[in-house]
Amino acid sequence: MAELQQLLWKTAAALVLCVVLVLLCYCFIDRPFAFYVHNHRSAYDFLFKWLTYPPPILQAWAPVLLTALMVRRAWGPFRRWEQTLLAACVGVVLADQFRETLSYAFGRYWPETWIDDNPSLIGSGAYGFHPFHSGRAYESFPSGHATRTLAIAAVFWIAYPKWRWACVVASIAVAVGLLGMDYHFVGDVIAGAFVGGIVGTYTARFCGLGAQWPPPPNVVHAA
Repeated sequence: MAELQQLLWKTAAALVLCVVLVLLCYCFIDRPFAFYVHNHRSAYDFLFKWLTYPPPILQAWAPVLLTALMVRRAWGPFRRWEQTLLAACVGVVLADQFRETLSYAFGRYWPETWIDDNPSLIGSGAYGFHPFHSGRAYESFPSGHATRTLAIAAVFWIAYPKWRWACVVASIAVAVGLLGMDYHFVGDVIAGAFVGGIVGTYTARFCGLGAQWPPPPNVVHAA
């Protein structure tokens, strides 16, 4: 119980930090950065775009993996890597649902016009939040790609500390791709990272991962 309470306090602190960073980006960074990227497109755009492909692909395969894991569970308790995969799949689905709800709640315009002449900063000078507006034009905040990536990364960060460097590399790579393609404002990526990281952390903990949160007996085998 004490550990869960401590996690809740850390979550509250993380959310406060997220709000502060997003506000700073909104006031001072988002607009100039979006214009800079738009005006300095390069031959490396194909690489930036490629870096954004994995998150939606991983989410699309999550139901398949979850189904396979449920079938596998009929033949005995999960091993640690299987429990980690379970947590990652659940985490990415939950995190994206949180993202979708928050997108509706905040209703932010995109940096550029992508679909059906949507209003945007670059395309029409539209900038800002429009709470509780539905539609693709208002789904820039928070970044879904960043949310998915950090949800998965947080699970593996907790389950396998020796691989934390890979979590950092993967997260930075996706962020670079999103910002390099001007798909999102900097604040969108930051918010998505916090949302995904928080959801992934709770999912991992409640799935029994982590050295300080032992799994229930006979549920997870050692790796």
